[in-house]
Amino acid sequence: MSADGRARTRHAAQVAAQRADFAAIAESIATGSSVLDLGCGDGTLLRYLKETRSTTGYGVEIADEGVLACVKNGVSVVQSDLERGLSGFEDDSFDYVVLSQTLQAMKNSEIIIREMLRVGREGIVTFPNFGYWKNRLEVLRGRMPVSDNLPFEWFNTPNVRLCTVADFERFCAERDITIVERKVLTNGRAVNALPNLLGALAVYHFGNGAARLKK
Repeated sequence: MSADGRARTRHAAQVAAQRADFAAIAESIATGSSVLDLGCGDGTLLRYLKETRSTTGYGVEIADEGVLACVKNGVSVVQSDLERGLSGFEDDSFDYVVLSQTLQAMKNSEIIIREMLRVGREGIVTFPNFGYWKNRLEVLRGRMPVSDNLPFEWFNTPNVRLCTVADFERFCAERDITIVERKVLTNGRAVNALPNLLGALAVYHFGNGAARLKK
């Protein structure tokens, strides 16, 4: 392996250690796919997917500092407000459209999920599970929960649409959105039993499976 290859491998391992949901997302993405990352921040996820899945694609970010960081990371980025939709992208432009820990901050959650499935063949979202037992306990104590996945206080949080694993699955069922795969994590580890109670972070791959099957 070349020096550049070893550097990419080290970087990917470091990112996966810091963001378990990135590794979970990568597992759902076929090698060589095209990806659109919504609310991409500094472009870390897209760089990680390029290093681990040889993907191509773009990020969408509204903040100036995020756009500049993407450029420094070598990530192609479009500056745009997700709340206005994805009208700048044609139907089926990407294999996957990803919304990582941003769904809960969207005012128009249903619209953005519909747009994800219009622009991409598949969608992947990750979000903090508000049904996690520690969150429930804090609410029972009369306080809004603060944790690694919900790091903000009630007065400065960007979150406006918190939901649970059960909420999201009902949302998909009522709109005939197929859940291809569900992964629920706590402290980076998979949770298989009682995911709505024991899982802190949810990762959903939804659509019809076409992007994965065509590879």
